[in-house]
Amino acid sequence: MNPIKSPLANAVLRSFRENGKRPDSAVPMAGEGLRVATYNVHKCVGTDGRFDPDRTFEVIREIGADLIALQEADTRFGERTGLLDLKRIEAETGLIAVPAEPSVRAHGWHGNVLLFRDGAVRDIHREKLPGLEPRGALLTDIELKSGIHLRVVAVHLGLFRASRRQQADHIIGLLGNRDVAPTLIMGDMNEWRLGNGSALRRFEDSFGALPPPRASFPARWPVLALDRIIANRDDLVADLAAHDSLLARVASDHLPLTALVDTGVLSGEGETTGTARVSG
Repeated sequence: MNPIKSPLANAVLRSFRENGKRPDSAVPMAGEGLRVATYNVHKCVGTDGRFDPDRTFEVIREIGADLIALQEADTRFGERTGLLDLKRIEAETGLIAVPAEPSVRAHGWHGNVLLFRDGAVRDIHREKLPGLEPRGALLTDIELKSGIHLRVVAVHLGLFRASRRQQADHIIGLLGNRDVAPTLIMGDMNEWRLGNGSALRRFEDSFGALPPPRASFPARWPVLALDRIIANRDDLVADLAAHDSLLARVASDHLPLTALVDTGVLSGEGETTGTARVSG
């Protein structure tokens, strides 16, 4: 019998092997470093079709990240309106939302929200992305409590492949016009393929080999690695994992993706093993 060569078929087979042994609770992030995550909250509508912002909040608290990028945190049509209780999130987790949208009712920029703790925002740039749908990227420079500088691009790429390629090129160009800094690109890429026509290939060509994929969609039975945490330095990101708790499986159609950022690389201690790459 000839082996199956379809990437999608291989992803499905891998999912069956891995999901047959899914635990009832997510493995908590452990080890030294900055805990980061990305999570498409699906407008707080779960796989059961129920709108439940409290459930979304509980998943965010469950993750325990120091820095988290959210997608689809606002309504999409008409006047954008935030769907989460940011004051409660700050009070109970210490996470503060980067001010992103001029509208007083929206939480983010085109649905992208960046939450962080123990630091200060040094620069915010809201960028409209090309493509057939209204999409945006939120670029934020953060100075962590330790004095370390980190640049984060929170993004949700489009549904159309050609648009995703344009959007990836646009982000790479945007970063290339700025000073070089340790950078994370985090979000729902709506892409799992790595071929020549993939938006992920654009990032790989600029930043080097991508961290290993982790299936995060659909949440009930993850097959596709749509969500990504990408870094522009070697060894900056480690321990990538889908946050696969019972609650996360029903709170959204995506599982959160988590990782540890090596603060030694950020501070320059890891320069002998980590290489900075200039985008663009």
